[in-house]
Amino acid sequence: MIMSTQRIRTLFSFVLMVMDFVMIGLAFVLAYQLRVSIEWPEPLANQLPLADYMPMFLAQAFSIIAALFLNRQYYIPRAVSRIDQILYVFISVSVGILLAIALTTIFLRNDRAIADYPRTMLVYNWLLTVALLIAGRILLNWMRKRLQDRGIGKDRMILVGTGDTARMILQRIVWSPDLGYDLVGIVNGSGHETDILGVPVLGQPEDLPDLITRYQIDEVIVAIPEKGHRETMHVVSYCERGRVTIKVFPDLFQYITSTAGIDDLGGLPLLSVRDYALRGYLLALKRIIDFLGAAVGLIILSPLMLLTALAIKLESPGPVFFVQPRMGLDGREFMMIKFRSMRTDAEKDGPGWTVKNDPRQTRLGTLLRRLEVDELPNLINVLLGEMSLVGPRPEQAYYVEQFRQSVPRYMDRHREKGGMTGWAQVNGLRGDSSINERTKYDLWYSENWSILLDTKILLRTLWQIFSPRKKDGPRY
Repeated sequence: MIMSTQRIRTLFSFVLMVMDFVMIGLAFVLAYQLRVSIEWPEPLANQLPLADYMPMFLAQAFSIIAALFLNRQYYIPRAVSRIDQILYVFISVSVGILLAIALTTIFLRNDRAIADYPRTMLVYNWLLTVALLIAGRILLNWMRKRLQDRGIGKDRMILVGTGDTARMILQRIVWSPDLGYDLVGIVNGSGHETDILGVPVLGQPEDLPDLITRYQIDEVIVAIPEKGHRETMHVVSYCERGRVTIKVFPDLFQYITSTAGIDDLGGLPLLSVRDYALRGYLLALKRIIDFLGAAVGLIILSPLMLLTALAIKLESPGPVFFVQPRMGLDGREFMMIKFRSMRTDAEKDGPGWTVKNDPRQTRLGTLLRRLEVDELPNLINVLLGEMSLVGPRPEQAYYVEQFRQSVPRYMDRHREKGGMTGWAQVNGLRGDSSINERTKYDLWYSENWSILLDTKILLRTLWQIFSPRKKDGPRY
């Protein structure tokens, strides 16, 4: 009998909990051995056997596991953020160890082992527990991916819609097999396509009940925001006849109000749909981080930038840098600096999006763009305060004038400095991708900014630059 996807996910949660208990025990034993072996800062005056510390170990194990549970670390997500995992493991271990110390001090204060618990062993135990729990999660994620490669633990899924939004989701699923979806097909509300990107079109929305039963579907994603709420609810009603998970891609208003707050106006409720997180002293803090990051980056990367400049000069005639006006903070133009990756006559017919295998690119330029080296001179713009390390990607004024007429709240993204990388970019929205979707991500970033979010975006950018890409995948 083949185990269902839900049972496999539950099994992985149980295995993770058992693995955490084992790793906490291993860290405790290693910490004890290190303290006994290394006589620092001073030799142990009263060395007790390891068994005497069993109450402390049990208190730590259950406290840490409880903290991980409360932080939803035993819920197996579809896409795992390594940065979030490390952060929550660090917080849970710190809270768990402090709680264990408090509990054992209160209830076991007369126990000799508790009274003589070495402080250095405590530090070893804390560091080793964090490291081993993270290692265990990396191992479990690797095991999940190997099983998914064999078709085990994947959710059988149907996508509803064939518009721009649905095609963007389809591309993400096709290019990201690690999401754990087995895309059975697409339900088309209009048109006569038989397949899209090689995925078959199975029928119309009214066919969903039969399709869900026939193909044993686990999840349906409804991506028709352009059809309106009424049509979306009709599709959802078709899906409710089967035991499936239903997910709906929101329209722009639903998206920007998803974290809306309620304000009061003399007793009258008002829905607050825009409240920028980056304001006041946080602006100064972000500027300090940008300045230091750009200065350090320019110093460290200067040899690479010098070699790149020489290579550009030797390969093709023309300037080393490509300087172009872009629209930044509050709609003010600035001159953005990049390494030239195209021929000097690339825009003789006017501005245009860069596409895959763009014939205007030089051979070296193709490599520079793939490795994002062409954007390193943006650090100069960051140093001068014209750009930020992280923020909405600045556009040319030519495109801004077009987008502001057709994309709701498009100009709101210019309330922040343009960034070298951004939330939209690390989610695969670059170049000629949907400007509506990019705007959604940019607005979400503006309203949810934090130092941690900037750190995650920078680390994800580096990961995507150096990680292997699918041949036909997006350029990050």
